[in-house]
This record gives sequence, structure tokens and C-alpha cells, in this order.
Amino acid sequence: MATRLKSISDQPSFDLKANFEAMRFLPRFYREVKNTNRALFFANMLGRAFSALTPVATLWVGKMIIDEIILQVNAPVKDLYQLWWLVGIELAILVVSDIINRLINLSDGLLGDQYSIDSSVLLINKTSEVELSQLEDSEFYDKLERARQQTTGRVGLLSNMLGQVQDLFALVTLIAGLIYFEPWLILLVVISIIPSFLNEIKFSNTSYSLSKSWTPERRELDYLRYIGANDKTAKELKLFGLANFIATRFKELSVKYYLENKKLSISRSQWGAFYNLIGTLSYYAAYVLIIYRVVSGNITIGDLTFLSGSFNKLKSRLEATFIRFTRISESALNLRDYFEFVDLKPNIDLQFEERPLPTAITQGFTFDDVKFSYPGSDTDVLKGVSFELKAGEKMAFVGENGAGKTTLIKLILRFYEPTSGRILLDGVDIRHFNKAAYQTFFGVIFQDFVKYELSIRDNIAVGKIDEGKMMVASAVPQNLAWHLR
Repeated sequence: MATRLKSISDQPSFDLKANFEAMRFLPRFYREVKNTNRALFFANMLGRAFSALTPVATLWVGKMIIDEIILQVNAPVKDLYQLWWLVGIELAILVVSDIINRLINLSDGLLGDQYSIDSSVLLINKTSEVELSQLEDSEFYDKLERARQQTTGRVGLLSNMLGQVQDLFALVTLIAGLIYFEPWLILLVVISIIPSFLNEIKFSNTSYSLSKSWTPERRELDYLRYIGANDKTAKELKLFGLANFIATRFKELSVKYYLENKKLSISRSQWGAFYNLIGTLSYYAAYVLIIYRVVSGNITIGDLTFLSGSFNKLKSRLEATFIRFTRISESALNLRDYFEFVDLKPNIDLQFEERPLPTAITQGFTFDDVKFSYPGSDTDVLKGVSFELKAGEKMAFVGENGAGKTTLIKLILRFYEPTSGRILLDGVDIRHFNKAAYQTFFGVIFQDFVKYELSIRDNIAVGKIDEGKMMVASAVPQNLAWHLR
């Protein structure tokens, strides 16, 4: 596997259009998550709606407590009944909010796990549908690899999306409170946040570009890590003294990726620090404005605590919202790889009317002037091959490596279709048969056969897997039916 050297300078550093185009996959993702477990999903959203109200409710009750304290300090006769009621309300809000937040985190985890299972099952099934020619294409396999590796990222995207909805609810209430007292504070919040938002968008796109361009190298790193510490390759590593070679190759490639990622991380941190300084200055400008309003007698001390707390929370929430938005847009770029893969349609040649498979082979196979070249190649592996393999007959193909022996088997099994010519089974072009049903007709041991890390029973069942699935399904409790959906 050749190692390609590349730099983040080779990739587009900022493409706002690509980020927003990728966002079109989010509604579909949202629907998939909702359909995973509708009851849990709507319970999660209800909890988040309540949790979004707690920041402004806590601040408002806190303002009332402070105003009540000042009132009682200056009152000749102390009446603390109202004060203790307010303290009790604030305590109740905090306790209930904590319980709801824990339930939200629990439902996030459960939804994420269920969606991860569903999406992984979908990927496995989809991989079985695509053509072998596609899987043997390096660019296509890179797309599959990105779709497969991003399962954890999609679970993180789920939490980010649900959290974004919650923060938007909270922002509306906080903004309403600030507008009621001091509308100018909203402008200062925007000034403090926008630069950081643009910075995050810029670097999220660059990070995705780097990750995508290094997909082949990361596949090689996974392979080197596997063969370097595996019981199946240990004998060869010891016998041929390959351990140092594998370790050196792994370290060399890892360091190259580390240096590119380090360059990106340092640049991101430097610009982030600069924009954070702008945000801090804006915050203290707002703080000065609030203090001036209190000293002027326009607002109370309770209003001061409410405004300063609301501004601080609004700034923090906006920062979190914008940063989360960039994370979502970055994940949406990865989500595009996933949906583009699962949306692939199998190649169906409509000119061949489907016919029933023979119940038993009576004549055998006939190759009629078959030519074949692999996709993307102009070289014919097979050139006008014609022969008959009669029913009950044994035949061996003998030839040098690359002569086309394995290719003949792949054509018989319909892993590939002939470039020209025909392959007949009992006088019928095999392209007339349903491909999945046709392929179950055969038992094959390939030269690069797979030894499944399963029990003896499961390995035997591989021969007639449908019967094996029936046995497994009958042993599964009804309350786990979701897993078999």
C-alpha cells in the first residue's frame, strides 16, 4: 500500500458553502434517530425543553431573593415569609433540574447506543449489496471506511443536535430577559461571539479535509497495528524479524499525520486565543454598562445580578451554540459520506428478464466467447474464452499468476459481469437469474479464504445460514425484538 504524502495546505482551508450543503443531511439523520425509539426521543426533547427554562428561572428567582433581602434589611419590621418561599422555589428548581439533566444524559446514551446498532447493521447489509468491483476500488473503499469509522461520531452528533435544540430554547428566554432590561447588551454579545464562530467554521472544514485526504493512510495504520500485535501474524514476524520493520513503518506514517494535525491544532489555538480576547473585552464593556445603570439608579441590585448573570450565561450559551454548530457542520460532512454510501443502488441490468433457477443442473456451464477487463483497466484479462463444464464433470484451471484463473471463478459466481460474451447455465444466460439466489447455489473455498472467529456451530451454520438464523431467532427473548428489526 503506497504511502502518499500530503499537507493541509493542499486542502481548502475554508469552504462555508460545503459546510452548509452538508447540513441538508441533518433532517434525515434527525428522522432516523427519532424512528430508532420514538418514546425515548420525545421524552428526551420534553426534558430538554424544561431544562432550557431553568437558567432564566433561576436568575429571576435569585434577583427576587436579593431584592427581598434588601427590602427586609431596610424594613423596620422583618417579615421573612416571602424570602423563605423564594429560597425554597430556587432550591426546588435546582433539584428538579439536576434530576432531569441526569435523565437527559441517560436517554442520550440509550438513544446513541440504539442508533449505533441500527446504523452498523445497515452498513453491514449495504456492504453485502454492493458489487465486488466497487469494494475492490480503492476510492470506493475509502468511502466505506469513512462511513464505518464514523459510527462513534454519529452518536456524538446526536448529542450535539439535541443539545443545540435545548440551548436554542434557553437562548430565547435569556435574550427576552436582556431585551426587557437593556437591549444594548444583545449587540455586545453578538460582537463578542461572531469572530469565534467564523474561526471555528474555518478550522472545522480544514480538519475534515485533512481527515478525509488521509483515509488511505489511516487504513494502513490500522492494518499495521493489527499485524504488528496479532497471534495470527506472530509466527511470521518472529521468523522473518519483521517486528522492527512494521514498528518503524507505523511510527513513520503516524508521525507524518501527527505533524500535520499538530500544525492545524496550533493555528486553531492561536486564532482562538485572539478571538477570545475580543469576547472578553466585550463582556467587560457590558459589565461596565450594567454597573453604570445601577449607580445611576435606573435598576436595582437584584436587576444587576439578573443582568450580569443573564449576560454571562447568554455569552456562554452562544459560544457553546456556535462551537456546537461548527461541530455539527463538521459531522454533517462526515454524515454525507455515510448517507452517500447507504444510498448506493445495486447495478441491475434491466435488459435481462428474470427467470427461475433450475432445481438441478443438468447440462452445466458454457463460456461463449467471454472477454473481461477489470473496471478502469484497458487490459483484457480474458480474451474470447469459450469452453464447456458439463454437469458432474471435474475441471482444473492451470496457469501462471495473473492468467485469469480466479477471474473465471468470479465471473461464474457473478461477482463481475463479462465485458462481452455470455456465460450460460443449462443454456440460459446467468444474468437472467436473481443474483442473490444464484450465488447461494455454490460452495466455494477461495485461495484467500476467511476463517471466522466464531464457534464451531456457527462456522458449520455458515453453509446454510438461513437455518442458523432461525435457530438464533427462536432463542432470543421477545423483549429484545428491537435488535432483530
